[in-house]
Amino acid sequence: MNHARAVVGMTLGLLIVSCTPSVEDPLRPWTPEKAWEWYNDQPWLVGCNFIPSSAVNQLEMWQTETFDPVTIDRELGYAEGLGMNIVRVYLHDLAWAQDPSGFKARIDTVLTLARRHGIRVLLVLFDDCWYDMPKPGRQPEPVPGVHNSGWVKSPGSALVNDSSSWGKLEDYVRDVVGTFGQDPRVALWDLYNEPGNGDQDGKSLPLLKATFRWARLVAPSQPLTAGVWYENQELNAFQLSSSDIITFHNYNDSLNLSSQISALREYGRPLICTEWLRRTGNSIPQTHLPIFKRERVGCINWGLVSGRTQTIFPWGSAQGTPEPAVWFHDLFRADGTPFDEHEAMTFRTLTQR
Repeated sequence: MNHARAVVGMTLGLLIVSCTPSVEDPLRPWTPEKAWEWYNDQPWLVGCNFIPSSAVNQLEMWQTETFDPVTIDRELGYAEGLGMNIVRVYLHDLAWAQDPSGFKARIDTVLTLARRHGIRVLLVLFDDCWYDMPKPGRQPEPVPGVHNSGWVKSPGSALVNDSSSWGKLEDYVRDVVGTFGQDPRVALWDLYNEPGNGDQDGKSLPLLKATFRWARLVAPSQPLTAGVWYENQELNAFQLSSSDIITFHNYNDSLNLSSQISALREYGRPLICTEWLRRTGNSIPQTHLPIFKRERVGCINWGLVSGRTQTIFPWGSAQGTPEPAVWFHDLFRADGTPFDEHEAMTFRTLTQR
């Protein structure tokens, strides 16, 4: 997620690893046949990573004081207008810890709003990206011009690296997945975004493994996944062998995207790109959407509406950076005006809206 290490792309040779689970493993992933049965029942999955423009991070989205269903409803309408049918939404363990029942009620509200717009939701449970040591309560104001100046990890490296603290994390996973694991409004589960980011590397593997185990224990009807995103053979091997549907990130040009799709096809499972769109890196709708559609690969770009996350600015932008002529991510201004009408037309045409 929005990290320079993802730009270089994975060495394709690292991707070809054994993905045949032990038949004795009661928590094994779906068979490829079951994965394709699920995928062939889906429309071409097209959507975006979604957080309302009024939220600086996941906690501001989900905490009761700042939960904003009016903005969420309006902006999901913008996604619907492009023909999108899925959004990827980050949760946060601290929002659950504060108020489990209220948190789940707010998830239900978002799922209901999304369904009104013909959209299902991919829920993300953990995340190694951006700022460490998340804290509940009032969140910081955005730093002007700085990309994702307030985004926080979940649960944060201190907890990731201390297995004795995982009791609450297990409760969180089993409660949320158990509550919504049979809900048709939930398309699938992304258990851990970019494990190993923030210099964690292999230190995140034990929690990643535990999270898959906890989620499978409650037997959700939806597929489970954790997307590959950078060159870490150990993490990639586990993610690719444990995911029901293979997901991946690609912020590179069309040639690199096509090469990665070809390499991942070797696993014989359906593919969904859960992060893309970096205009300054030639990752744009006009080139990439036709590839995704031709290959019938699901695609979920980064960002919908320019707002408090400030992801129109590039990774590493400095305080006071003016609005760039070419946005990094995001598709709309807050009033629903597309950044680029040609991009919007590409979405509408290819999704037949």
